[in-house]
Amino acid sequence: MAKTSIQRRLVATILVAQILLVVGLVDVAVFVTRSRLRNGFDVALQGRAMSIAALVRYGESEPRKLVFESELVPPPLGPTAPDLYEVIGEGQAVIAKSANWPAGPEVLAPDRDRWIASFVVNGVPYRALRLNRIPVLDREDTGTVPSFLTVTYASPVYPVTRAVQDVLFYIVLGSVLLLAAAGGFSLWALRRSLRPLSELAASAAAVSPSNWQLNPPEEARDTLELQPLTQAMSSMLEGLHSAFTQQRQFLANAAHELKTPVAILKSTLQSLAQRPRSAEEYRSGLEEAMEDLSRLETLLHSMLRLARAEQWATGSLRRDLAAVDVGLTCQVAVERAQALAQQHGVSLELAAASPFSLRADPDDLELVWSNLVENAIRFSPAGDTVRVTLRSNGSRGCVEVSDNGPGIPAAELPHIFERFHRGDASRARTTGGYGLGLAISKALVEAYGGTIEPHSNPGEGTRMVVWLSAGS
Repeated sequence: MAKTSIQRRLVATILVAQILLVVGLVDVAVFVTRSRLRNGFDVALQGRAMSIAALVRYGESEPRKLVFESELVPPPLGPTAPDLYEVIGEGQAVIAKSANWPAGPEVLAPDRDRWIASFVVNGVPYRALRLNRIPVLDREDTGTVPSFLTVTYASPVYPVTRAVQDVLFYIVLGSVLLLAAAGGFSLWALRRSLRPLSELAASAAAVSPSNWQLNPPEEARDTLELQPLTQAMSSMLEGLHSAFTQQRQFLANAAHELKTPVAILKSTLQSLAQRPRSAEEYRSGLEEAMEDLSRLETLLHSMLRLARAEQWATGSLRRDLAAVDVGLTCQVAVERAQALAQQHGVSLELAAASPFSLRADPDDLELVWSNLVENAIRFSPAGDTVRVTLRSNGSRGCVEVSDNGPGIPAAELPHIFERFHRGDASRARTTGGYGLGLAISKALVEAYGGTIEPHSNPGEGTRMVVWLSAGS
């Protein structure tokens, strides 16, 4: 596929726009110039026609006869071809006309007081003006009724055409020069304007796994159009850096978590293999190995579940799901946690104010509620109550798990959903888990388009609020 260039596109767009502007200006200038010159030419024709009419007078010997003083005819308007004129009396009798007046049919309509037309004589274009009912200007008292004349005067339009051509030439020449200057300036300005984008691209190319800082140039930061791009790139790099760091920490934590049960299992088996032992000792050692394998299996299962939940959240995996009563999944989770609650002396309470349904896998929802309820039980003092509350506002449903435990410190609150995070470092793995429960819960909730929000203050307990789209 052929590569495209924004710079070439912009330059071509600017040049096309300037060319269209120049063409439009030239057309307007030529139209206005031609109109003004024609108007001036028509005024000159009218003056010549009136001067021709002034050469008609009454005869001395025959007062009723009109005579024309041809020796006083003014010189032609242009030097290229002679002017044409014709003088007609009231009786349609020709009083005078130029020697080269064209023969044949009438070239102008005679039924208007003033008529302008164009025609060609011997290959020369003419513009003609006809004036009707012009009174004879001779004021001698002849005792006769005043006569009226029809005067036609034509002159070659070469002066007008030549003037228009000259104007067109200079306008086109000036426009081409201005277009070249404007094009050069536009190209320079365009390259200068795109320079911050090139510098920003160079800064982005310097980003690497060892350098996540974008460091956009100052000119790019000060460019209004590049500010959204710079901010978006910075946000994207921050997200990628966070994900990269989290992934690296996850691998390190996973390796550490897997190392402990594997080391214990290896130590147990090595101890059994060092010397012959009794059947009871072998049985005891194998039971310990099975416990370690069980813990290892639990950890691997949790990691696998987290990976699948994150794939569902990003849309990498699609599933056909049926509507599930969320209240029933909460009830199952509460029943499963009864044994743990009794061990800690904590009571469980389920309140379904307004149940709602959701298209989901019931095992996923039960796992979310079980993780939240078990966390609340472990951090609740003996004699306390953990409450699970359901409510709905029509389009959205909410499940809230609350306790009256010690709460979560403000510094820990942003990290509770991180993988392998344990808020209390003093808790043993056997009681504190692997730090994957809340991470799995958050991934599953987001896979169904929901949100999970922690609300906690030290000494006031904790509320985990899950919002889901009811009926989706």
